[in-house]
Formats: sequence, C-alpha cells, structure tokens
Amino acid sequence: MNAPVKPPAGSAQDEVLYEVSEGIATLTINRPEKMNTISGPMLRRLSELLLQANADKEVRVVVLTAVGRAFCAGLDLVDATQGDGIGSQNQARAVSVDIDLRNSPPTVLHHMDKPTICALNGAAAGYGMDTALGCDVRIMAQSAKMAPAFVKRGVVPESGGTWILPRLLGWEKAAEIVFTGRTLSAQECVEIGLASKVVPDAELASAAREMARSMAENAPLAVQSAKRLMRMGLNETFNDHVHHVYLQFLQLIRTDDFREGMASFLEKRPADFKGR
Repeated sequence: MNAPVKPPAGSAQDEVLYEVSEGIATLTINRPEKMNTISGPMLRRLSELLLQANADKEVRVVVLTAVGRAFCAGLDLVDATQGDGIGSQNQARAVSVDIDLRNSPPTVLHHMDKPTICALNGAAAGYGMDTALGCDVRIMAQSAKMAPAFVKRGVVPESGGTWILPRLLGWEKAAEIVFTGRTLSAQECVEIGLASKVVPDAELASAAREMARSMAENAPLAVQSAKRLMRMGLNETFNDHVHHVYLQFLQLIRTDDFREGMASFLEKRPADFKGR
C-alpha cells in the first residue's frame, strides 16, 4: 500500500491528493475552502496523477472524489474576475500558450484504460460536472447535485459535456439540460442515466470503494480491453467493431489470467489475477 501523497500545506500540489491501496488509486480534490473550484495548478496536478495511475501496473481502478461540501463548483470565478485565473482576460489572451487540451483532465479521462469511478460528495457545477461525466461510473451522495450552468455564465460545456451528454441521454434530453442550465438532484441524475446510484452521504466513500473493489478483483487486462473496445465502438460500424473485438479476444486467451479464470471456475474458487 502506498501512503497518500500529501505535499506541504500551501503548495500547488496539495490541491489534489493521491493514495493507492488494494489496486485502487483514489484522487481527492482538496480545495474545500474554495468549493474545490478549478485553478490552473489543480488542473495540471489532476492530469499528472491520472496519467500516473493509468501507467501504474499496481493500479486497477481509479476513484475520483473531493473533500468538503462540493465535488467541484467549476472554474474559480473569483480568480477569473480578478484577472488571474482560468477564464480571465489575461489568460484568454494567452490561451494558445497556457492551455494544453491534449493533457487536460477531460481528455486524459477519456483515453484512460483503467476504469474510473466518480464519487460525488457534493455539487458538481460547470467544469466539475464535465469532469464527473468523463468518468465511467458516477455514484452520488444524497445531497449531491449536478449544475450544468454554462449558458447562465455565457459559455458552453467546454470540457466534454456537449460530446458526452447526447451519448448518455439522447439528443432531446441533453438539449433540455444544456439549454436550460437547470440544477439536477442526485435522484434525478440516477433516473435519467447520469449516475449509477445514490447513497446516504455517510456511505459514499464505502460505496465507491466497494464498487472499485469489485472491478479490481477481475482480470485487469480483460477489463482494460473491454473499456478500449467500448470507446472504439462509439465511432465504428458494427462489422469493424466485431473485427477489433476478435483481435482482442485472440490476445486475451493467450494470457495467464485467462488460464487462471478458467481454472478458478472449474475449481470453484476465487480467481487470483496477476495482470499478465
């Protein structure tokens, strides 16, 4: 088990904490005094840790959560209006230099092979909502909510929302949510398909951990291959996709994990997958 990465208080790195145990990497947004609003250093740190988790062979599942009463209230509007933060006029003039979309958290999340679970401890607004939607599964605390308030602030879902929402909900429901910018309760998020489940606030961490553990117990090469194929399938014809699935299948049946999966089934015991 790796100890949590906790840099000295006040440093840029302490805005996202990192811990690995039982094959699960937990990334915790740690800016509660500002409702976990997004700063430039936080974005860079989050991307770095997501890439680190995806490359770590000991990590099988990633959980993204936060501390305090919000998951992420979007961009730091105070910094922006003062001319320092993301969205400020100063940054807008230098956007081509300062913003690296290829390594921004939404793009990194989309290309990760490891499964990702977002445990929403509180409100996810704007960029925070897009980041939550970028994860594979969302579990919400009862008091949590999603606030797609982009058009109320004069912008658009800039971090993947316009791509993700129509695929999750269909065009009409996505249009209603984006164009009205209305806030969605945790229960409504589950009912329309934006979240997997709602749990009491006090049970959020354990529920996310339980789901992550159930994923981590499976053959990691197969789980990661399944995720890659699902991602590829979003833009493929059925015939092309079946061909790619077959190629992945041929690779997997040559692995030690495949043999362990078959042996454990026949011997009626839990499998012990090694990721090779």
